[in-house]
Amino acid sequence: MSFVFSLERILAILGDGVESEGSYAGEVNGIASLSSAVEGDISFLGNAKYKGEVPSCKASVLLLPSDYGGHPVDGQLFLRMENPSMALAMICREIERTLMPDPPAGIHPSAVVHPGAEVSPEASIGPLCVIGDGAQVGTAVLRGHVQVGEHAKIGDGAFLFENVVVAPYCEIGPRNRLLQGSVIGADGYGYVQMGGAHQRVPQVGNVVTEADVDIGANSTIDRARFGTTRIGAGTKIDNQVQIAHNVTIGKGCLIVAQVGISGSTELGDGVVIGGQAGLAGHIKIGDGSRIAGGAGVTKSTHAKRTVAGYPAIDIATHMRIQSYQRKFPDLFKRFAQLEKSIEAQTNNGPCDD
Repeated sequence: MSFVFSLERILAILGDGVESEGSYAGEVNGIASLSSAVEGDISFLGNAKYKGEVPSCKASVLLLPSDYGGHPVDGQLFLRMENPSMALAMICREIERTLMPDPPAGIHPSAVVHPGAEVSPEASIGPLCVIGDGAQVGTAVLRGHVQVGEHAKIGDGAFLFENVVVAPYCEIGPRNRLLQGSVIGADGYGYVQMGGAHQRVPQVGNVVTEADVDIGANSTIDRARFGTTRIGAGTKIDNQVQIAHNVTIGKGCLIVAQVGISGSTELGDGVVIGGQAGLAGHIKIGDGSRIAGGAGVTKSTHAKRTVAGYPAIDIATHMRIQSYQRKFPDLFKRFAQLEKSIEAQTNNGPCDD
């Protein structure tokens, strides 16, 4: 994706609190890493371990932390600030708006909107969308092939990408961002065995996502058996995440790809879960807890606890166990040598006269 930003526009995006050194008279037309940047690019130092790459960087504009002590070469501009990574995110946000502007308000002729639905005149309803009876859509954007079920609600500022499904009676909060293929409100996985067969338990609850929630591509959040599966405000969910029925997730959580959360589990505020971790059902994860990638959590955790491994335990204990495991081959070798030495001494020992 190509773009052209003037230096004046870059500075306007960054606002106050930026110190400049050097000069660059051209335009910015690319973003690149420190090692691959060329003239006309903007780059940044967001991780101190790449500090050594700055002097050789060919970028025309570099976003650097306030305490960086180097100096630019001719034709290069250093912009020092508190958080270069966030500064680059602000620039990327403007690039995104430039390259992928919101579609105009209105309903595409191929969309099917039930007469009983309420759609804001400021909403943008894309091609082949389907909006059911009693649904309410605020000033949101629905790209192509989005399905909104009966009596579902889509909040103001929400953005639903292609092939998103919001099932009946589910509620999407304001400024939510649902990526391609996510499914909100599929049936929870519930069966009882009767007469030698698995009988489906109807799932008559819903899903509610609060404000500023992001849901990644092909992630699924199941409707509750009864009551509500709830996602707290500001929580960000990665791709291919499975959240089961009656789960409650707090505010400001981060849930990375391929995590699975079993039914009726509760997450507090600010919980972070690494990729491919799995959580058993009916447990509680305390506020601010950290769950390492690949962990299997089978028990509730206290607040601000970091766990790893399967079954998940305190990460310090887990790391010690991992350290001991790496020593096992050498320990077994030494044990075998000691065993041979003892056998030799026993077999060759002194005999009685």
